[in-house]
Amino acid sequence: MSDFFHHGDLIAVLTTQPLDRLLDYRAPEGGCHAGAFVEVPLGPRKVLGVVWGAGKGDFDPAKVRHAYRVLDVAPMQVEMQDFLTRAADYTMTPLSAMLRLATRAPGLGDPPAMRRIYRLGQGVPDRMTPARARVLDVLRDYGGLAFTLRELADMAGVSTGVVKGLAQQGAVQEEDSPRDLPFPVLDPSQKGKALNDDQAQGAAALRAAVAGGTYGTTLLRGVTGSGKTEVYLEAVAEALAKGRQALVLLPEIALSAEFLTRVEARFGARPAEWHSGVTVTERRRIWRMVAEGGAQLVVGARSALFLPYRDLGLIVVDEEHDTSYKQEDGVLYNARDMAVLRAAICGARVVLASATPSLESWANAEAGKYDKLVLTDRFGAAVLPEMRAIDMRMESLPNNRWISPSLQAAVTQRIALGEQALLFINRRGYAPTTVCRACGHQIGCDHCDARMVEHRFLKRLVCHQCGETKPMPETCPACGVAGKLAPVGPGVERLTEEAQALFPDARVATLSSDMYASARALKAEIESIAGGGADIIIGTQLVAKGHNFPLLTLVGVIDADLGLQGSDLRAAERTFQLMRQVAGRAGRAEKRGQALLQTHQPEHPVIRAILAGDEEGFWRAEAEERRQAGVPPYGRMAGIIISSTDAQQAFELGTELARRDAPLRGIGAQVYGPAPAPIARIRGRHRVRLLVRADKGAPLQTALTRWLGQVRLTGSLRLAVDIDPQSFY
Repeated sequence: MSDFFHHGDLIAVLTTQPLDRLLDYRAPEGGCHAGAFVEVPLGPRKVLGVVWGAGKGDFDPAKVRHAYRVLDVAPMQVEMQDFLTRAADYTMTPLSAMLRLATRAPGLGDPPAMRRIYRLGQGVPDRMTPARARVLDVLRDYGGLAFTLRELADMAGVSTGVVKGLAQQGAVQEEDSPRDLPFPVLDPSQKGKALNDDQAQGAAALRAAVAGGTYGTTLLRGVTGSGKTEVYLEAVAEALAKGRQALVLLPEIALSAEFLTRVEARFGARPAEWHSGVTVTERRRIWRMVAEGGAQLVVGARSALFLPYRDLGLIVVDEEHDTSYKQEDGVLYNARDMAVLRAAICGARVVLASATPSLESWANAEAGKYDKLVLTDRFGAAVLPEMRAIDMRMESLPNNRWISPSLQAAVTQRIALGEQALLFINRRGYAPTTVCRACGHQIGCDHCDARMVEHRFLKRLVCHQCGETKPMPETCPACGVAGKLAPVGPGVERLTEEAQALFPDARVATLSSDMYASARALKAEIESIAGGGADIIIGTQLVAKGHNFPLLTLVGVIDADLGLQGSDLRAAERTFQLMRQVAGRAGRAEKRGQALLQTHQPEHPVIRAILAGDEEGFWRAEAEERRQAGVPPYGRMAGIIISSTDAQQAFELGTELARRDAPLRGIGAQVYGPAPAPIARIRGRHRVRLLVRADKGAPLQTALTRWLGQVRLTGSLRLAVDIDPQSFY
């Protein structure tokens, strides 16, 4: 069958609108190919869509409208259509929602945008000043290259007025240029860093795997600081040398600054960068260039998986265990799993890199589904930090203090040596709870069943569920008594206050994602700290993710027990990963590091495994527990979240589903619930959860579709399906 449709032929179009089917249209004037991006009428509106194939023609042909036009962008490839279809089926998401993920670049239908650029002109300025000379020198030094006004002014260290003055006199030529230009060419033949034997063997194995040109997944494990990045950059080099594109996923925008610098040093130019901090104009440029092959390497957040790569040969998922790869609202998907799916469809290699892999990836490597590469030594002179517990039952500490005398002494010693110390607590804000000492009232969110967190630096209370904020009240909202509101428990801001009191002469920097107005400001602070701009770093889990602070030799974990409570099946795994990751920030240069864990449970199996560094022992014990319980990765799970403005309505639907579970029993699955979600109300909507557990090989999605098809959603009821849930809030 031809994939070209002539003017007037019936075509099936998938639109980005929330519809559950393909729509028939007639091909526009000039015809169109399958996969073409088109603008079509939908009611009174013009909407974006993709030609998915031939139309069905199953209703009155006279009512079929013409598509308006084909957009001037590369058509969607068959493998991308396949990826979106299979991802939609797996996550039980409408295909239109998957297409919205794949078209997150506003203005795709706009004509190519232009921008004003400046290059060396023929004229001579009427008088020469030092500032004008610097501008002309920059243009001569770069051999006739053109720059934007801001770029040229910054490089010459002058105001934009100096450049404009030269343009008026013809010494600088001003012209318009298309904005959506290809990215600078990366050179894979440039020499990378010298690798030790361990790294060189790993790099050779990855290069060979990429050169094979077929699908496969490799789990790249290595202790923190072992040079995993340098090893997988060799795989990137191989993909580029073969003329294929590469994608590196990072869990945090803040990690990208240091990583982009390393890429530029390795390949001589910066790659495309895709995340929420990128401007709308740049997003459109990246989307177009990825589709046309004008971007060889993309470094980005999880949504970069849905860009329209022309020939994707490698996907690296760095810190693959990180929970931020799971999208928890809208389309519920895990970027790690979707990376494997996408690579399998387009014949690409996947590298899952982590010092503390997820149990799912560990189990797949043990079972032989994934190849396994292990780096056992730190790079260069660095050695792993010494791990030690501080038994808080033995420490004498006032009620309003959290830094123990033992930890205080260790920090003082490191500062005296000109080194850095990191104090880690996995809680944002000043205090997790604000209590009235007169009546016992705890200030909660008006829209959620969650306590509001005091953010003293902002002078506000913040709900970490819905983002609602309000000024810190002077009086208790329940009893009206003034002066009795008290913070309970420590957050990162309160720890900063305590550190400033204990170490008055030290420079204290606080790293928490909600304390910076932009990703750029956060990157700048991280660069400052890495350059020695702080003595003590106070941080949340943001600091556990891949940052390299050369002067940091001591990590103090304030509450190592924090993640051990609760019923989350991954609590032990996450605590183990987080503690090992944050401890790995210490001693990444020549000086030996130390990690001190403050705990009330030094005999807890997870704490003992962390201190002993017995990763294999921990994974095997954790795997056996999960296998016995029949839960992931040795069983399948799905979360059903029902929400409504009416709590009773949500519970009634949950009860009806639990009663009509025959389609699930047919595959041997069990239903647990309904029960109120741990946070039973968010943004004014009451939430009820059911949990479905099935055997590993059970056709879960098919059974869920039949089960959920028995009920209809009315009124304010909403239902979301979370395949492979990562959190249970």
